[in-house]
Amino acid sequence: MSDARALSRRGFLQSVALVVGGSLLAACQNAATPPAATPKPTAAPAAQTGSAASLTIGAVMPLTGRYASLAEQVKNGYDIAFDDLNKTSKIQLQLKVLDDASDATNTVQRIESLSASDNPLALLGGAGSDLYAAAAAVADKNKTPYIGIAFALYSVHQRGLKYLFSPFQKSPQLAKSVFDMMDTLSPKPTRVAIFAEKTDWGAELDGLWQQEAKARGYEIAADEQYTPGATDYSAPILKAKSANADALLSLPSPPDGMAIAKQLKELDYMPKLAHMVRAPDGLVWGKNLGHDGDWFVHAPGWHPDVKFPGAKELAQVHQTRFNKPAEVLVGPAYSAVQVLFDAVNRAGKPDRDALRDALAATDMMTVAGPIKFNADGTAQAITVMDQWLAGKQVLVWPKEQQTQPPDYPAKAWNSR
Repeated sequence: MSDARALSRRGFLQSVALVVGGSLLAACQNAATPPAATPKPTAAPAAQTGSAASLTIGAVMPLTGRYASLAEQVKNGYDIAFDDLNKTSKIQLQLKVLDDASDATNTVQRIESLSASDNPLALLGGAGSDLYAAAAAVADKNKTPYIGIAFALYSVHQRGLKYLFSPFQKSPQLAKSVFDMMDTLSPKPTRVAIFAEKTDWGAELDGLWQQEAKARGYEIAADEQYTPGATDYSAPILKAKSANADALLSLPSPPDGMAIAKQLKELDYMPKLAHMVRAPDGLVWGKNLGHDGDWFVHAPGWHPDVKFPGAKELAQVHQTRFNKPAEVLVGPAYSAVQVLFDAVNRAGKPDRDALRDALAATDMMTVAGPIKFNADGTAQAITVMDQWLAGKQVLVWPKEQQTQPPDYPAKAWNSR
């Protein structure tokens, strides 16, 4: 930071102390200039928090449990973004994180605890549609803006919630995009198998996949449901294999997805296209499965190679800070914080309703692409799909973003 910028920051804090005397409301009303829409990430240390001008943002996340590998990515994106954006923001924000252990009951309890102890201006989520479904109503009850990525459940946005905003693709976009991609493959797969977990999101995406398949002339060869956390997937796999399904669509958690992949190999069934939402998003997929994890396509919403401002720099900062490549949920997490800082500065005061209105009016470019919210809190976001090849995630969709087309058909197990 230059001497001039340091003096500017010091002057701002001094003015807060003199004019406000501890009054956070007046301090934030003086902040009117929003940060740049797409600041480039840097590796500088975090801005100081805990000053009179700092507002608390709460985040309840599954840092442990079945979604932990996803939440780690999200938290890394949040940490980089808060460090970055506080350097140019007129209003300083500090993040307080609590772990819900991937349990929806804990999610609700932690949000209520944060609301009582810290009175956060806004909330950020972690990962997992079931956790968001439980939390969204609580945030709305408390009239606290709630920004969530890494969850695709669409139905929660149809409940009339006023404070929920999600700059992330939803189930209808996911279903449409995978069939858009499948329509470009040659020879196009024709028989589809669906493995859907027995959750609200599983039922939602199952129904949407069926709608898209039937509308486009695909045959549903198998439609199987399983309980999350199951250990034996042989029955649905053998049914899909015997039905000669050449495309598999599923949405397992990371542990379930890796178990399914291992049993696909054990039962010698690999469709021409294997699409898994969520499970292959983390680098742990390649670490645990090796080449057995190759050829799986997933839809995490981002890749470090996307052609959006700041994405390349974010990947470089992540590599330096965490000594590993930027995982696919890092970008959406950073993007969510960009949206938050932009709205806070446009609101200009620590008022939740003013912030809610500013969020609703969002129209900006982020590291994950342009974000503009619909009336229900969903976003006009771009659906990005990646594919595991040679132990790495490769950007394969949409065409205008891809670094290469999907590698199709997938290689059989005995030819790898």
